[in-house]
Amino acid sequence: MSCERWSFSIDRGGTFTDIVAVSTRGRLLTCKLLSENLAAYPDAAVAGIRKVLGIGASDPIPAARIERVRMGTTIATNALLERSGAKCALVITRGFADLLRIDDQRRPDIFALNSKRQPPLASWVLEADERIGADGRVQRSLDAKSLAVRLRSIYRQGCRTVAIVGLHSYRNPASEARIARLAKQIGFTRIYQSAQIESVRGLLKRASTTVVDAYLSPLVQDYAADLQRQLPGVQIEFMQSNGGLVEAAAFAGRNAVLSGPAGGVVGASALARVCGLARIISFDMGGTSTDVAHWDGELERSEEAVIGGVKISLPMLAVHTVAAGGGSICRVESGRLQVGPHSAGSRPGPACYRNRGPLTITDCNLVLGKVQPALMPAVFGKSGTQPPDLAAARRRLAAIAARMPDRPDPEQLAAEFIDVAIEHMASAIKSVSIRRGHDLESGGHALVPFGGAGGQHACLLAGRLGIGRVLFPPQAGVLSAIGIGQAQARCLRQQSLEIAVAGGIGRARQVAVKLAAEARRQVARSAGGRIKIVRRLLLRYAGSSCALAVELAALRSMIGSFERVHRSRFGFVHERSSILIAQVQVECFAAGRSVPSCRSG
Repeated sequence: MSCERWSFSIDRGGTFTDIVAVSTRGRLLTCKLLSENLAAYPDAAVAGIRKVLGIGASDPIPAARIERVRMGTTIATNALLERSGAKCALVITRGFADLLRIDDQRRPDIFALNSKRQPPLASWVLEADERIGADGRVQRSLDAKSLAVRLRSIYRQGCRTVAIVGLHSYRNPASEARIARLAKQIGFTRIYQSAQIESVRGLLKRASTTVVDAYLSPLVQDYAADLQRQLPGVQIEFMQSNGGLVEAAAFAGRNAVLSGPAGGVVGASALARVCGLARIISFDMGGTSTDVAHWDGELERSEEAVIGGVKISLPMLAVHTVAAGGGSICRVESGRLQVGPHSAGSRPGPACYRNRGPLTITDCNLVLGKVQPALMPAVFGKSGTQPPDLAAARRRLAAIAARMPDRPDPEQLAAEFIDVAIEHMASAIKSVSIRRGHDLESGGHALVPFGGAGGQHACLLAGRLGIGRVLFPPQAGVLSAIGIGQAQARCLRQQSLEIAVAGGIGRARQVAVKLAAEARRQVARSAGGRIKIVRRLLLRYAGSSCALAVELAALRSMIGSFERVHRSRFGFVHERSSILIAQVQVECFAAGRSVPSCRSG
């Protein structure tokens, strides 16, 4: 008789790691562990696997009992927020050394008299004496000798990672390739070329995304390699920000920033399909943050995201994140109640976790009776075996109330902190719905709350937004992990064109064929079945910077689709403006009933 094999779907969050395991005999097991508990285990994901398999901490993990492991992680997101990525250097065309420091000149706080920006991710910036013209022709050949001297200097300082960004390299990557060969000869071990990462127009977009990749990829790739060492012979795939899976060896930092939240969106959309819902707001409230997204039959994508003050220009699920999770710290500053953005995390965690942590939203819900101590896992305290401590939460609330002029009782103060958090979450939902033209009150939307804290706030939030229906998933606490298990291998390739749509369809189709072949090769390694290919063009009006995605089809059909989307989004169309093809996008994924479709916008 063959042994029972398990498939694991794991969501490694900032506070908890959720494990969902399904066996070949139809058994379903779930468990939730603190993401950081070094006294009990070095890695929560591996500890969860051991727990399901029933093996000890020092016993070898039998690969024969594991079908596969699929995982989403917040490693990349946390590294951006905490500025804990790899030390890297940026090599960029001469004259653009300050590009990322200047950025697009938008101020994070337009009313601040002394506006402060986060420092750039790259520890060193080197200018390469080279230049490619907008037509792709070489205007100035690379001065390799001068650049080699400076590369050797930062190499001696300990730098091993370099991001290479050349002006107009999306037209001609020759200079970037020469710099990469030079860096490899000197000894750099991790080299990232912007033209290979995303061959798209826009120096700032390519530079920012390439540096993010260089800053984050060493961390996520080292983690993936370490996980593979602990699980030898096991197939491991990671969730990407675009809602698809990729094998561990190809997991990159640039595609990892929404790795965990993407699983939740996929899981909520799959549940909506099963329940026959046409439109939902997914509301994922975990321990560290809240992630919200809109779905009306397709997963919505954005072409750009800003996380921790860093811009990433890649297609990813349109997820809006606010720092209002169960572990968000509650306090009073200048007489005002404040919730977040700082989180207690899993260590020390909320006050009720028995590690002398601060007051958090979880503590407020515990005091209000929305969290039942007997129903929470006994994983707290120094031993990691105690239930949450209600008395500790009340003491924190009482201490804050004693310093306030009106001296509210603990329950009243807890409710007021919850109300502040609800307002933060409502604002996030408006950004992905009302501000994008979706009517929540009369549009037939349902709110789908999940995550460890989602159900505690769903009804208050729905009432604040005028949403008349709330769908509670049966496995809400681990829905993100379930979504990761339902996802499929997915790869997206894109290339800039910047030509008129009227005469450029033929060229666009040629580019689409090339991109489809590249994407198919990556997906084929892990898809295992029929592959579906979706071809899109990003169209924009001449003189506009806003490109909207339409399916690659006949010219008249695409123009009609573009105008409908533009009118829905902005309320008008330009009757006499020419339309340009900004980019060609091709997406490949393993076809199957559980695969959700996506649209950009």
